[in-house]
Amino acid sequence: MEFTVKQIATLLSGKVEGNESLIINQLGKIEEASSKQISFLSNLKYEAYLYTTQASAVIVDKNFEAKKPFSTTLIRVENAYTAFTKLLEEYEKLIKSDKRGIEQPSFVGEGTQFGPNIYLGAFAYLGRNTLIGSNVKIYPQAYIGDNVQIDDNTTIHPGVRIYDNTVIGKNCTIFANSVIGSDGFGFAPQPDGSYRAIPQLGNVIVEDNVSIGSNVTIDCATMGSTIIRQGAKLDNLIQIAHNVEVGKNTVMAAQSGIAGSTKVGENCVVGGQAAITGHITVADRTQIGGQAGINRSVKEPGRALNGTPAIDMKDSLRALAIFRKLPELDKKLKELETRLNELDD
Repeated sequence: MEFTVKQIATLLSGKVEGNESLIINQLGKIEEASSKQISFLSNLKYEAYLYTTQASAVIVDKNFEAKKPFSTTLIRVENAYTAFTKLLEEYEKLIKSDKRGIEQPSFVGEGTQFGPNIYLGAFAYLGRNTLIGSNVKIYPQAYIGDNVQIDDNTTIHPGVRIYDNTVIGKNCTIFANSVIGSDGFGFAPQPDGSYRAIPQLGNVIVEDNVSIGSNVTIDCATMGSTIIRQGAKLDNLIQIAHNVEVGKNTVMAAQSGIAGSTKVGENCVVGGQAAITGHITVADRTQIGGQAGINRSVKEPGRALNGTPAIDMKDSLRALAIFRKLPELDKKLKELETRLNELDD
């Protein structure tokens, strides 16, 4: 598949600076790209590669100003990262096979209904009274329980387990081996020191345009619903406990987790390995650093937090700077103690 720079610029609503008739047949990293490949520059940390790249064309922000001469053709757009993402999406459509139909062996329970153009891979299991929308893809060895709803254009990758009564919206993607709707971690302590399991009778609701990475676990609610709101993006290896609500367009990085009954607001960013305790609320637009521990409610929107227990990001960085100097400060303190003792003598 080959396209001219001009055709790509038209797709991205961009402006060509250079040779618009060059042929492009592949995408590439700016530091590794070769002739007939196209790349992008959005993070100026990589700007040096623009002056040495062999890529035939590079997508840049419309206001980008080069500091040195370069030989590649530029496509100037409003946002280079967003434009390259769109290009990747279009490229994926071209190279990805459009699977359709029901492969055998697979199992479909009584009362289950499908929309048009679905794909059900071999060894997949669908329970009873489940509703599958149009253009849904369910890959091999997926398990879908009873009374599940999966709306249009959603993709369920291999090995995913979706428990009974789960509701999944339109245009969602759930990657391999994630578990949606397993029992929440609910146990009542008994007088003899043992624990009694509390029945988890709720479900999970995943709204439209949600992406859930591999090996994510989202527990069903004790009562009511665990909810992942529209547009949320969850990385791999994330734990969402029972009755949690993850707000609209919130993103969570790998190995982070939220304990039970906590509500995280909209447009939040949760760094890798961050932990959020249970029964609290986190305000909209909160930014939580990697490995941070949130142990109380965050009431003010837009705060940036870091550390364990988490404090304001700037204070955390100042404290870290002091912490790094502790050996030096300890040495100076001991020297001062020695000099004071000498003066006393």
